[in-house]
Amino acid sequence: MPRTVVTGGAGFVGGHVCRALRGAGHEVVAVDDLSTGSRDQVADLLDAPGFTLLQHDVVAGLPVTGPVDAVLHLASAASVPEYLARPVETLRVGSEGTRHALELAREHHARFLLASTSEIYGDPLEHPQRESYWGHVNPVGPRAVYDEAKRYAEALTMAYHRTHGVDTKIVRIFNCFGPGLAPGDGRVVSNFLAQAMAGEPLTVYGTGSQTRSFCYVSDEVRGILALLASDWVGPMNIGNPDEHTILELAELVLDVTGSASTLRFVDLPVDDPTRRCPDITQAREVLGWTPQVDLRTGVALTYESYRVATDAS
Repeated sequence: MPRTVVTGGAGFVGGHVCRALRGAGHEVVAVDDLSTGSRDQVADLLDAPGFTLLQHDVVAGLPVTGPVDAVLHLASAASVPEYLARPVETLRVGSEGTRHALELAREHHARFLLASTSEIYGDPLEHPQRESYWGHVNPVGPRAVYDEAKRYAEALTMAYHRTHGVDTKIVRIFNCFGPGLAPGDGRVVSNFLAQAMAGEPLTVYGTGSQTRSFCYVSDEVRGILALLASDWVGPMNIGNPDEHTILELAELVLDVTGSASTLRFVDLPVDDPTRRCPDITQAREVLGWTPQVDLRTGVALTYESYRVATDAS
């Protein structure tokens, strides 16, 4: 049974990854300081054999004993409000935390996968974005605490590959959503759903003409595990190339929920990207991966999970 360490294992994507790894026969050690993660994300795994949740800050090291076959470094605040509220902590997780995760992989000759982000492309001048595109990022803007943390983490990952021969993979995640994403956590799908369910106006930044490409969590996790199992070294986009404006998403959420909420337009945040869409040619050709869940289906499934959770409470 492979033994896999997942930092950020009690986060939104991390919890789904832990569940998928256990389903694939891995013993899983999830490491999370629970600053943005929650035990609820892995509640069904806590008492199951082959799963351990270690509450620990990766910035302080990774005190994992025993064999390690793979390290998946997913630890980080991910939504805009979360990382803006923790700017220094976010940078330290991307730098010191990534180094500790890479050292654990190097010590055990383990495979290493870094969860990076489409945010490394910034407000892109290339569209759609290929992995070879270097990005257009403001290094001193407020969003830089996340963007540059991930860009540094990618550089450090490749330095460990080139210097120490660590088997490294980098997944660039594009706007992942689905059940388990906390309602109103700051990411647009969860915000819109929470506001629609409460009958509140949906908050649209700017004109809503900016675009995003939303990837349902089951597709994202399937791509992550395919990348982990591959011989690919370096970055790979795992996202849905189906591009939508924020206004289109708002209209879809209102339709799916049947909400009578209106739209409330507010100023666009600093450095908010105008377009975001992955080129997934590499994922198709190398992994045989393509997304299977369309946006409407994914939003409906997420809404149903929120509705069930509300009824249960």
